Order: sequence, then C-alpha cells, then structure tokens
Amino acid sequence: MDKLIFILTFVGALLALLFAFAMSRKVLKFSEGTDLMKKISLAIRKGADAYLKRQYKIVLIFFGVMFVVLSVMAIFKLLTPYVPFAFVTGGFFSALSGFIGMKIATLANARTANACRDGLNKGLRIAFSAGSVMGFTVVGLGLLDISVWFFLLKFVFNLSPEGITGAMLTFGMGASSMALFARVGGGIFTKAADVGADLVGKVEAGIPEDDPRNPAVIADNVGDNVGDVAGMGADLYESYVGSIISASALGVAAFHSINAMALPLLLAAVGVVCSIFGTFFVRTKEGATQKQLLSALSRGTNFSAIAIAIIALPLIYFILKDNWTIYFAILAGLVAGVLIGKATEYYTSDGFKPTQNLAATSETGTATIIIGGLSVGMLSTMMPIIIISICVLVAFFVSNGAANAAQGLYGIGLSAVGMLSTLGITLATDAYGPVADNAGGIAQMAGLEEDVRNRTDALDSLGNTTAATGKGFAIGSAALTALALMASYIDKINSIEGGAAKIADLSITNPTVLTGLFIGACLPFVFAAITMNSVGRAAQSVVKEVRRQFKEITGLMDGKAEADYASCVDLCTKASLREMILPTIIAVVVPVIVGLSIGPTGVVGMLAGATASGFLMAIFMSNSGGAWDNAKKYIESGVHGGKGSENHKSAVVGDTVGDPFKDTSGPAINILIKLLSMVSIVFAALVVNFSIL
Repeated sequence: MDKLIFILTFVGALLALLFAFAMSRKVLKFSEGTDLMKKISLAIRKGADAYLKRQYKIVLIFFGVMFVVLSVMAIFKLLTPYVPFAFVTGGFFSALSGFIGMKIATLANARTANACRDGLNKGLRIAFSAGSVMGFTVVGLGLLDISVWFFLLKFVFNLSPEGITGAMLTFGMGASSMALFARVGGGIFTKAADVGADLVGKVEAGIPEDDPRNPAVIADNVGDNVGDVAGMGADLYESYVGSIISASALGVAAFHSINAMALPLLLAAVGVVCSIFGTFFVRTKEGATQKQLLSALSRGTNFSAIAIAIIALPLIYFILKDNWTIYFAILAGLVAGVLIGKATEYYTSDGFKPTQNLAATSETGTATIIIGGLSVGMLSTMMPIIIISICVLVAFFVSNGAANAAQGLYGIGLSAVGMLSTLGITLATDAYGPVADNAGGIAQMAGLEEDVRNRTDALDSLGNTTAATGKGFAIGSAALTALALMASYIDKINSIEGGAAKIADLSITNPTVLTGLFIGACLPFVFAAITMNSVGRAAQSVVKEVRRQFKEITGLMDGKAEADYASCVDLCTKASLREMILPTIIAVVVPVIVGLSIGPTGVVGMLAGATASGFLMAIFMSNSGGAWDNAKKYIESGVHGGKGSENHKSAVVGDTVGDPFKDTSGPAINILIKLLSMVSIVFAALVVNFSIL
C-alpha cells in the first residue's frame, strides 16, 4: 500500500503538469494580433515580471530568517530536523505555482483579445485554456510536493505514519507564508492601480476604462496578473496542500493506519483525472448571454464534481472497508462547495436581483450604492455559514463522530478535501477572469472594433462572477481546513510531553480560552484594516501621479502624447512591497506571543475566534466587492443611464470601494486563518515548554 500511495500520487501530479503543459502549448499557437497589441502585452508582461522579481527578493529574506529560526528550534529538539526544509519547499512551490500562472496569463491576454475578433467562443477557449494552465499547475505541483516528501520520509528516513504527517504538516506553513505575501502584495498593487485609474480617469477626466491616455492603465493590467493570478495561484496551492495533509494527519490519529492517511492523497489524484475530462465540456456559441457563458463553465465543473462523487464510493470502500460511510463526508464537502458557489453567484452576478437592485440604488447617488453594497455583502454571509455548518455536522456524524471524535474530525478534514478535489478545473474558471480582463484592456488600448470590446466585456463580466465564486469556494474550504488544522494542533499538543495537562480544559468558561477567542476574533478586523489602509495609501500616490501627468504632459488628453506608464507601475510596486510585510509578520508572530503568554488553551481559543470571524469577514468583503463591480458593469450595459451618466459615476465609486474588499483584504483573510493554525502547530513544542500559563 505504501508504494501504491506514492505511485498514484506521483502519477496524478505528472498528469496534471502534462495537461498544463499541453494547454500552454495550445494557447501559444494563437496569434497575438497587431504590432500595437503585441507592444501593449509586452509592457504588461515586463511590468509583472519586474514586480515578482522584486517581491521574491524580499520574500527570500523572510524565508532565510525563518529557516534559521526553525533550524535552531530543531537543534534544541523542539522540532524534527525535516521541518526547516519542508518550510522552504512549501514556500517555493507556492511561489512557483503563482509564477507559472502569471507567465501564461500575460502571454494569453493579447491572444484572447485577438481571438475575440473572430468570435466569442474562440476567445473563451483561449482564456479558459490559460486558466487551466494555472489550475492544473497548482494541483500538479501540490501533489508533486506531497509525493516527494512522502517518498523521502517513508522510504528514505523510515518514519511511521504519525511521523510522516507530523513532518508534512509543517510545509504548509511555508506555503501559507508565501501565499500571504503574494495575495497581500499583489492585492495592494492591483487595487492601488485600479483605484487610481478609475477615480482620475473615469470619474474626474471622464475617459473610458482602459483608455491609453490614462497613465495608470498599464499598471492596472499588470495588477490583474500579479494579484488575481500570481497571488491566487499561491493562495489556492496552500489551500489544496493544507487540506490534504491536515486530513491525512487526522486520519492517522483516528485509525493509526497508512490507509487512512492515503485516502486524501488518492482522492486528490482521482480529482485530477476528473478535472481534465471536465475541461472538454467548456464551450459556448456565438452571441451567448452571460448566463449561457456561465452555464458553459458550470458544465465542466459540474461534470468533474459528479465524476469524483461516483468514483469516491468504491475507492473508500476498498481502503476503509467497514468505515465506508465516511464517503458521505466527502460528498458533503463537494455539495457544500457547489452550494457556496451558487450562493455567491446569486449575490454577485448581475443576472440576479441583489446586484440589479444595487445598480438601481445609483439613482439616488454614491452614498446609497455604498450602503446597498455593504448590505448585500453582510446578508450574503448567511447562506455560506449555514452551508458550512451543515457540512461540518454531516461530516462529523457520518464518520462515526458520536462514538469516536477523532474519526469525526477526520470526516471534517475529508470534506475539505472533497471540496478541493476538483480544484484543477475550479481554479481554471477563476483564473480565466484576469486573462479576459486584460484582453478587454488591450482591445481598448489598441483601438479594436466595438464588437471585439463587447465580446471581451462579456467574458470579463463573467470573470467577475467566477472570481467571486472562486473566492467563496476558497474561503469555504479554508474554514473546513482551519477546523481540521485546529484539531491537528490539539493532537500535536497532546503528543508532546506535558502537553496534555496544559490543554485539559478547553471549555468556554476557561478564561484563557475566552481571552484567546476575543484575540482571534479581532485579528481578521485588524488584518483587514491594515490591508485596506495599505491600498488607500498606495492609491493616493497613484492618483497624484495620474493627475500630475494629465496636467503637465502637453497633448496627453488629445491623444498626441504618450503617458508615462512606467512611473505608475514603479509607484505601485514600491508601495505594495513595502506594505505587504506587516500583515505577514502579524500572522506569524501573534500565535507565538499568544501561546507563550496564555498557553495552548489560549491558542485554541484564538484559532476558533479567527476562523469564525475570518470566515464571515472574508465572505462579506468578497461578495460586497463583487456586487459593486458587477453593478457598475450592469449600468455600463445601458441601464440606469449607461456609461458616462451620474449613475455610472456613483457605481464607479462603489466599485472603487469594493476593489480592496474583494481583491486584497477578503481573499487574504482565508490565508490568515490557516497560517495562524500552521504557525501554532510548528511552534507547539516551544509553547508547551515555555508558556507562562
């Protein structure tokens, strides 16, 4: 069984990476279009490459410091010697996932715009194929990282199942750290550029979106790639790997067998195959509406989900025999993922009443559309929290949780794996959005026909909905994974000498648990405030620069002179790299400080509080932002006065407020709640041995 786990996981990784390579070759066969389109695409690509190069230099310093800290802890027997290296590989593969996704996205943007000259379906296929490269690279590298570590720990170092999962859990800390840098840094970059371009270009100067006269237009398109592609790739990599390893660790704790550890890995490998087949169902006809476009993407994801649901039953029966009812935990995760996606779609798509009603509030000005967007986001938290709560209860009890809590917690971990098992295609539908957005920008800047821009706008509008759906999906899986990691933390403390006594009382009446709960509940608010302020400060510098160029560059507004795009790209790069450091340090330092000051019970309370409030905050911010964005696009389609009207200007302001909600703070919170758990697990021995209480 040991060798079979390695072989199947490794084969799953190779299939995913080979499919990603094939999709990249398919995309690169298409033409980039005119010389001007090639020039614009090259400028976006150079800006994105320059940003990531500078970001990775800063991240390298952080990882170097953490490697030294973890190595010192390993020398003093507070960690196993594998942990520092696992931390580095987790961060490396997380960064690599985002980098590869960004490279193909910047190569596909002009090709998508050029394909839309021939028709909508061709543009959809190229953008989706580029998204597929991202999706399957993430799952391929995730399974590759897992399979290589499994091989080393099992067949080279001869560790027990408990030792294998204990060591592998820790590379999630590296992946989460890298993901937070990528999400926060990229999110600040993209939203600073977006806010600057919209406020001065659309609202003040009254020029169209992506107008080449706007000095921030290239920075805006660069931001789509470094934030929504590179950041998202790193984010979903750590979600995927974290869910698999945490479920495997809980399986070992519940059944003390290699089979229980193997199940999440094998489910992920099977999910790769199902996702590959699902991609072939994504196609549409010319002149399709947004609902028809959405149906085209849904066909692929639905097929993959149904296929994995069918295959999972015999797989579980073969591996766990008498415990086959745990299959319903996986099914609960799959269904929960689909339902969260549908709930998010309902609240953010302009095909449904909430966003349509939000657009109507622009009739009475900017203030009412801001109030309406906040209301939509708050209300949208209700269904996901109900769905996740039911999923947790079902997963726990169908896994024999009433008689054996450890098995019930394993079921919850498996539900997260079930939700993410088809991540290859789910992430493809999400990553396609930024490609379509860039394609629209290139079409506008290159002066292509109005029909082309209409097609790219249709793809972009759909991308806003799939992005919001993808964020809801990621946040839902983060909540389940965080619960599984919390259980792994408790199990880790109990395995350390003297740890069981320190964590004996986890009741809500324990003052250390209660204190930790309040601290944890506060963290997402503080984190969101810091990242929102970071976007605001960075955007202010971009706004001033755009205003300066409009005022000082003679002939710019008449189209007779070219804007200084590089200065805005440089401003966004410097600001985002400076501002991304504090949020990541907070996420790493706070669990250690809480643990050393109020002990392991305080850490458990902190993790519970952060998971509960973070889940709600992330859903609220992502959905508010998505609703504002699509309300703006709904008005641009011709309702409520259309483009250039006062209603449209109000909607642009709403969208501007929503930008850091949905693309910076909201998505980063789901990384925060998992990173808190990962750091807590890694520093568990330090807390047990040196905590004050």
